[in-house]
Amino acid sequence: MQLGFNGATTQTADLATDIHVAGQAGYDVIELRDGKLDQFLAQGSLDDVRRMVREANVAAWTINAIDRVGVDGAVGTARAVARCRELSRYAQAIECPWVLVVPGPTDGRTDAQVTSDTVATLREMADAAAEFGISVAFEFMGFPWAAVRDVAGAWEIVQEANRPNLGIIVDTAHFYAGGSTLESIREVDPGRLVVLHINDVEDVAKPDITDGHRLYPGEGVIPLQDILGAVRATGWDGVVSVELFREEYWQQDPLVVAREAKARTVAAWERVLRGGRRTRI
Repeated sequence: MQLGFNGATTQTADLATDIHVAGQAGYDVIELRDGKLDQFLAQGSLDDVRRMVREANVAAWTINAIDRVGVDGAVGTARAVARCRELSRYAQAIECPWVLVVPGPTDGRTDAQVTSDTVATLREMADAAAEFGISVAFEFMGFPWAAVRDVAGAWEIVQEANRPNLGIIVDTAHFYAGGSTLESIREVDPGRLVVLHINDVEDVAKPDITDGHRLYPGEGVIPLQDILGAVRATGWDGVVSVELFREEYWQQDPLVVAREAKARTVAAWERVLRGGRRTRI
């Protein structure tokens, strides 16, 4: 397992701070937020980013995220593909293999329409990314409004899109909120699972869960033992990346947050390795 740090965990810090604290806290990889990257590039260069990542002794793993994938018709597809091409150019320059993308709202569409729209857009995005040697990671979202809410739906779309540089991301908060099943994890090709985002959530009704309810792993109600255990049982041994959107954490020292997040993530993974007690989803 490689340990990843997502810049959403320290959302109010800048890109340079994210990279620095990821290295100081001992993470293996970092997931860069595209907005922070844009802000940095207004004054700095891609060479600067690559240098900072190398000096921090971490690897850039994803740039995220492009949203509203598969919505707004031809205009939306053109927007998504153009942004994917831009971020893929950045990714190539900073030696980052993946660009992360997420779905938009259902907007009254049927499941079949959502699948068709998302597949078509992802194919174009993957083809654009391939021009730069970059791959696209599709992450479902468990919110009630989201068009693709669970592992099964996301994996069906990735398979139908049928691009070698297209993978899937599983986020434990979205897994829990969207009602994904452990059985659906077993259907996913472990070679296509790009990142496992780890986090926990407060004890609120699943339809009411927002990103703001996220907690450090082990502090909430998500059955992390079950989810992590199911992923590990597939033979997967990839990047487990902590991604939190909690304003309380944003107000704290970024290095303190990064270190605490790492400790909680390592503890959660070690419980799985020890075969600790599990609960039912």
